Amino acid sequence: MQRRTSITGAAAGLATLAFPQLLRAQAIEKPKLTIAVGGKNLLYYLPLTIAESLGYFKAEGLDVTIADFAGGSRALQAVIGGSADVVSGAFEHTINMQVKGQRLRAFALQGRAPQIVLGINPKTMSGYKTIADLKGKKIGVTAPGSSTNVLANFVLAKAGLKPSDVSIIGVGAGSGAVAAMRSGQIDAMSNLDPVITLLLRSGDLKVVSDTRVVAEADKIFGGPMPAACLYAPQSFIDKNPATVQALANAIVRADKWIQAAGASEIIKAVPEAYLLGDRAVYVDAFLSAKGALSVDGMFPEAGAETARRALASIDPEIANGKIDLAAVWTNEFVKKANAKYPKG
Repeated sequence: MQRRTSITGAAAGLATLAFPQLLRAQAIEKPKLTIAVGGKNLLYYLPLTIAESLGYFKAEGLDVTIADFAGGSRALQAVIGGSADVVSGAFEHTINMQVKGQRLRAFALQGRAPQIVLGINPKTMSGYKTIADLKGKKIGVTAPGSSTNVLANFVLAKAGLKPSDVSIIGVGAGSGAVAAMRSGQIDAMSNLDPVITLLLRSGDLKVVSDTRVVAEADKIFGGPMPAACLYAPQSFIDKNPATVQALANAIVRADKWIQAAGASEIIKAVPEAYLLGDRAVYVDAFLSAKGALSVDGMFPEAGAETARRALASIDPEIANGKIDLAAVWTNEFVKKANAKYPKG
């Protein structure tokens, strides 16, 4: 009996070596999970779309459902409320929520600059000269409380304006945002590509602040500002480390594929609906945003402090709060992902 047991154990060991995918599948604690995102069509979240469309999640043994919301704040609410496991959202939400007693941690970077553009409506603000002219105006954002709202507040604060000096209106991240601008329902907009490029090409937007350019974003925020990422409650990460590693693997592969891809490959990989009816606009938008996308999923060491400083300038609760920045991000999983997929 003892001899049979040892033989069986040896056979199992050989099976593990022969079928590593079987071992991987067994190791994943939660193969079926939901990722919440606010505006999946945006280039801001292109790595998420690529990881899904090219089958990178499936290759890691994951069955991922992506729940799309009007903005990042809604996606955040989904994970806090328990209807989603992970968020594909803006990095700064991890800092905001720590102050509110919610422990969230970012573990895979998709964007190394916010890619958010603040622009004015040439029709309703033909006499625009400075940011101060936005006082009393209506500013469209993807959703109130989202990263587009945060950037608008930040730029306004630099000009001496308070959030209460303007009216913030949620317009989404697609055709509804375009229609709101063109119809004059809003006087300015804080949004992302491809919406921004579409409005620029038609002359319906004049840029005031552009964080699609990494150097410009670093200048605006005073350092590297992490943007789109995957983040989750610390409790989820603790219970499901192999699942989190699989997610990080997929995003790192997507990050690297995007950097090596041409515009025509991107067009083939994204859903037709994302193109907003104009492939040329989407190509232009991709070329504008590509430099702001992460090349390897790694968070910059100084990124969390840059984000905290930006938020503190507009939020007294964060300015006066004690924040453990080391607890809101980790490169542990993406380092392993890069070792596994050095070339994507």
